[in-house]
Amino acid sequence: MKAVIPAAGLGTRFLPATKAQPKEMLPVFNKPTIQYVVEEAVNSGIDDIIIITGKGKRPIEDHFDKSWELEYNLEKKGKLDYLAEVQSISNMADIFYVRQKKQNGLGDAISCAKKHIGDEPFAVLLGDTITYSDVPCTKQLIDVHDKYGGSVIAIEELPERKIERYGIVDGTEIENNIFKVNNLVEKPKLEDAPSNLGITGRYILTPDIFDKLESIEAGVGGEIQLTDAINEQENVYATTFEGTIYDIGNTMEWLKSSIDMALTHEDSKDEILDYIKQKINEF
Repeated sequence: MKAVIPAAGLGTRFLPATKAQPKEMLPVFNKPTIQYVVEEAVNSGIDDIIIITGKGKRPIEDHFDKSWELEYNLEKKGKLDYLAEVQSISNMADIFYVRQKKQNGLGDAISCAKKHIGDEPFAVLLGDTITYSDVPCTKQLIDVHDKYGGSVIAIEELPERKIERYGIVDGTEIENNIFKVNNLVEKPKLEDAPSNLGITGRYILTPDIFDKLESIEAGVGGEIQLTDAINEQENVYATTFEGTIYDIGNTMEWLKSSIDMALTHEDSKDEILDYIKQKINEF
């Protein structure tokens, strides 16, 4: 299976931090956001990855490319641990890049990968969303796809205040935490939402999605919406994700993710906890 990572968004919610750098390159603790995304794909058994980029996204390509001068200097100075880490980034997967010529929605970005994907199911991992779990989120979706076939969407229960920001699932539960999807509603008003189950930015899609994307009209925001195309598919499932997911396009979620990721490292955990306790006492 191949993976598509859309990373062409402008990152306007993060201005001015994203004025001169992609939001996908914003660091979460000690790594850029998109590295976590690529690592999730690799840890799910996928090493053939297409990243959909746009204007101003060249730093993403540079990050996953070899850095000869940096590697030379690290080796010369005997910093072999750093050298190994840097080299592992450029060796973790086969990564290809396709540029989305115009900002026209997530569905349009997915369409850019059609020639590379061919006629096989593929994973989609949004480049500004990271997950943390024992079993990678994408691997959980692959397991559901292997059992039921069809497209599979990762979902989570949302508080009411978030519902208008997400695609919402109308589904029938067929087993614990797995739903047969009847309809997807893109960013509904709270009173119109069919449930509190929101799409989280991880998918397994069957290749007929490309035909659906070509046939649908522009939806919410005048853009080609992936949810509209998925609604045209006949066999779609959704599953709640066992773990934690962070929308890095949101400043508060990005901040929380950095704290949580720091707490997973033994060499930083105690210092972070002490600092948090100190700040709580100050307030």
